[in-house]
Amino acid sequence: MKIGIIGLGLIGGSLAMSIRRHTEHTVFGYDIDPDTMLRARATEAIHDALDRDTLPSCDIVLVALFPQLCADWIIAHADQFGPKTLVIDCAGVKRHVCRQVEPVAAKHRFTYIGGHPMAGREFSGFANARGNLFENASMILCPASGVDIEARETAKAFFLEAGFRMVRFCTPEAHDQMIAYTSQLAHVVSGAYVKNPLSAEHKGFSAGSFLDMTRVARMNEVMWTELFLENDDLLLPALDDLIMRLNEYRDALASRDPAVLEPVLREGRVCKEALD
Repeated sequence: MKIGIIGLGLIGGSLAMSIRRHTEHTVFGYDIDPDTMLRARATEAIHDALDRDTLPSCDIVLVALFPQLCADWIIAHADQFGPKTLVIDCAGVKRHVCRQVEPVAAKHRFTYIGGHPMAGREFSGFANARGNLFENASMILCPASGVDIEARETAKAFFLEAGFRMVRFCTPEAHDQMIAYTSQLAHVVSGAYVKNPLSAEHKGFSAGSFLDMTRVARMNEVMWTELFLENDDLLLPALDDLIMRLNEYRDALASRDPAVLEPVLREGRVCKEALD
């Protein structure tokens, strides 16, 4: 198949590398940064540039941009997709993108599926892209009700072939609910935690716990501001829930009573063990 990728940053670049590593598909790519295009060609992450001539011939187009840019780009190029083109965005929120793109896809009669590769690093850009980024990762797909089973199976088979461990289907609403908790809340906690003045003195006193807690604080604040604000109705309740639970721990500690503190700690351990 011919695969087009828009945006060759961490996610788009890693997708290109992974597709090249695991498949025989032809990969066309485009990035607004000329240096990124040079690197993508030099490292053979892509076969050639994606342009007005090659776009209509692509079987699958992956759009790896910030959420609103994903929607804007797909809408702007809606009349350039071939009738059998499958367009999949890779944005970190789905309701915001899907509700804009789905009616345009229906009007122009190309197939669109909202997607989210569940992998990443604390570094951005093509220079940090990796061909193994999606090993052991899942790909979330959020097709509209009108997307037929053939398109769903094509998308699933493609991502599994490209190196993903699993593919999960869900609604945009279910995706954003879970992402508010599993990803966005973790970034909030990491950013708040590392602001403690003691973090500057951590060397020699920290091990895995500190590194795990602070890793994702190195975030792209422009992108994450957009992600947070486009999902604030679900992120705020998740944050309120965490604050409530932190207060429970604080009050138990302030009681200086083992009979109060131990059950709170035990409940956390039991919850974690239930996940294993």
